[in-house]
Amino acid sequence: MTLYPPAAGPLAPRLAVLDMNGTTVMDGGAAERAVEHALASCGVAGARLDAALARSRRSAGLDRSELFAGVFAGDADAARAATRAFAAAYDAMIAQGAVRPVPGAEETVHELRGNGVRVCLATGFGRHTQNSILEALGWMGLADLSLCSEDAGRGRPYPDMVLTAVLALDVDDVRDVLVVGDTAADIASGLRSGVGAAVGVLTGAQSRGELAAAGATAVVPSIADLPGLLWPRGAA
Repeated sequence: MTLYPPAAGPLAPRLAVLDMNGTTVMDGGAAERAVEHALASCGVAGARLDAALARSRRSAGLDRSELFAGVFAGDADAARAATRAFAAAYDAMIAQGAVRPVPGAEETVHELRGNGVRVCLATGFGRHTQNSILEALGWMGLADLSLCSEDAGRGRPYPDMVLTAVLALDVDDVRDVLVVGDTAADIASGLRSGVGAAVGVLTGAQSRGELAAAGATAVVPSIADLPGLLWPRGAA
């Protein structure tokens, strides 16, 4: 499967916006456990907790603060408290070694940059949590840029993070941008911004069918397969 129309030739993107959790980073379900902890600490229990956790799973890829705002509709203080409790619980899990790279993720970033493609690591988590993950993995400075939803104003599925990366890294044409993620929200954010390609990976929350239904240009098993998709062996 090719990313670009054959007439366009072997065009490579100038910028790749890569999702973190589920795409370049794995946490063994720690984020969902932190969501459950945050909800329980704010008094959500029983059937209401079950419904909230189901809602969390359906909203994979979205900013967790938006999840809590929905669960605590009309109670902004409770939503903010849950967001803080989530961040504290997840940060503690990160400190205990919950996160690890998706195999081949770091090598893929190096290969992209080695081929002249700028790389932005993007997440729906807050800035402190994102930095905690980057520090835990030794990834500070791995990419050209890291962004979270609060840096851009709105998280996925809005296009803000992609467009913020375009502006920050002086990319002339958004069609020269590639977005990669494991959720429909990742794909939607790319398509809404007008990127040249939005690629789904199967290491995270959603299936090939769900990613294809969201409009993914291509779906690959892992971020490690991205270089082979961009630069097939034997291609001219």
